[in-house]
Amino acid sequence: MKEWYSPAELAELALPGMPATHAAISRLAEVQGWRKPELEWHGERNLKGIWRRRNGRGGGYEYRYDVLPQMARARLICDQEMAAKPARPDLSDVVIADRWRWYDGLPSRKKQAAEYAQQVLLAIDAAEVSGIRTDQAIRMIVREQRSRGRKISDRTIYNWKSRIAGVPKAHWLPSLAPRHAGRTVEKECDPRAWDILYVDYFRSEAPDYTDCYRRLDVIAGMNGWYIPSERTLKRRIDAVPRVIHVLNRQGMDELKKLYPAQIRDRSPFHALEGLVSDGHMWDLEVEWYDGTIVRPTTVAFQDLYSGNILSWRHDVSETKELILLAFGDVVENFGIPTLCWLDNGRAFASKAVSGGTPNRYRYKVKETDPCGALTALGVEIHWTQPYSGQSKPIERTWRDFARSIAKHPNFAGAYVGNKPGDRKKYGTIKPVPYDVFLKTVAEGIVEHNARKGRRSRICGGKLSFDDVFNASYAKHAVTKATPEQCRMWLLSSETVKVRKNAQVALHGNTYWHHDLTDMIGEPVVLRFDPDILHDVVHVYRLDGSYACTADCIEATGFADAAKARTHAKARKKWLKAVREMDEAERTLTIDDLAAMLPATEAAPRPDAKVVRAAKIRAGNRKSEPVTRHYEEFGRGLAATYGDNILPYQKKSDAA
Repeated sequence: MKEWYSPAELAELALPGMPATHAAISRLAEVQGWRKPELEWHGERNLKGIWRRRNGRGGGYEYRYDVLPQMARARLICDQEMAAKPARPDLSDVVIADRWRWYDGLPSRKKQAAEYAQQVLLAIDAAEVSGIRTDQAIRMIVREQRSRGRKISDRTIYNWKSRIAGVPKAHWLPSLAPRHAGRTVEKECDPRAWDILYVDYFRSEAPDYTDCYRRLDVIAGMNGWYIPSERTLKRRIDAVPRVIHVLNRQGMDELKKLYPAQIRDRSPFHALEGLVSDGHMWDLEVEWYDGTIVRPTTVAFQDLYSGNILSWRHDVSETKELILLAFGDVVENFGIPTLCWLDNGRAFASKAVSGGTPNRYRYKVKETDPCGALTALGVEIHWTQPYSGQSKPIERTWRDFARSIAKHPNFAGAYVGNKPGDRKKYGTIKPVPYDVFLKTVAEGIVEHNARKGRRSRICGGKLSFDDVFNASYAKHAVTKATPEQCRMWLLSSETVKVRKNAQVALHGNTYWHHDLTDMIGEPVVLRFDPDILHDVVHVYRLDGSYACTADCIEATGFADAAKARTHAKARKKWLKAVREMDEAERTLTIDDLAAMLPATEAAPRPDAKVVRAAKIRAGNRKSEPVTRHYEEFGRGLAATYGDNILPYQKKSDAA
């Protein structure tokens, strides 16, 4: 294989990426430093030498093929192999694939030139088949093409024929494509200056290029660096891959948009098999039920298969209680899901919601932690990335709500926008009443679920979310929760005492159950749903055991006869139930008990051994007969016992 080539020989070869003239190749050698003294060839003394002085007439220099660009070296090697074997119809698949890969990367104008050359050669080939000599066919084609305004010569066609010698017709195009690469020499720029321009231009502040170049010009002048013109460096900056521009000047979020989003197929699921949940702060000001002005937050659970919103709850912020109540609505109304994708927020990762989940990475995980409501029900929890529509389809739903529900006519004047500066744009804000907010949002979600013509893969552009969910829900087995499980997500109150009338109080409401009569004065814990406080509360003992479900006792008007009759009827029914319960426990009557008792006889009275006379007050006429009686009684005793018994007398008399 030939190793050394003069600039004239290299120009004649027309290698890709190389200039096409002798002078241009000589200038390229000077600019790129091919003839550095340390790279001179001295036989065995410098095996890495790439240039030497040319022997023979004219002198000059020769260069090893190693100095050429990679594509030029590959083309040179291929041409030399083809020259050694000109009639080689069996080109290797690797060479053919490499040629077509190179051809595919060419611009359209070069491909069009190769197609034109192929048409000319095919016409000449057809003329040769008909019996016309090659030189005559070439001259005939040249005259024809010139008559059409094409600038072509005999020498050009002969060059084309030499390129396709031994190449099958199916692979002519890569061989006929132009090899010149145009201007490939870059203007010299000090590497330190380029580093400064790169660091200054590619940063998050996205400075103007002209300002960056002006600062670079000052630094280069102080250090004596040579830099190209502003336009030249601008072309070099523009040649940096676009992804570098986006990463450094627009940020990681914009760079992520250049990578295609994952297309997740939800069709393998069925209704209620998988849920996704997230919170959304409304772009509205609402006058809450306690009179405060807030921007409410909604937590919702969406069915992954159909996209249907199954439950939602509102509060002033995203809390664990809000999440549990929304999840409880799903379980009570539909059943227990198998999988659930949760937002990675602190409320969703709280122990009350997801405690005991192995892949829960917020807070400290302890073996003694109680199981969260979802974990206790056997729901497999997965976590999603914040603001990621690919992992949380509910993000698309929030966008629809912000566009349709938040701008409902009922909310006119309450909309504040979703950016800090939007509030001034909307002028005076008039908060919407709490009950209007609840009613409008509920109606909007119902309409969202029932809207026909959804373009999701499941709905097919015809059905609604409700249609898809109901059809799948009807034909798949669903796990229902027991009443005891349904109380797991209710809110827990502080300890309250059972009143003397067997009632408990919570948030101004009074609740009663007959079982509380046995717990009067004892502290208990109430579990409740804040949205149905006028219904029931569940009473638990301090040790966590369940006691009863207490009904709410509503206050009625003093003159409300209907409510009075209802109350009296309920009390009469309760009293009757107590009497029946008492009668059910009685197996004997009081007469039966009296009959079972044994008869008792009076015990004999003992005789008194010592008797003392009672003192009779003097002067009391009414007691004279009594006094006389006791005096006679005393004399009788004295006659019987002698001096041992003295008649009653004062202590002074005895003395």
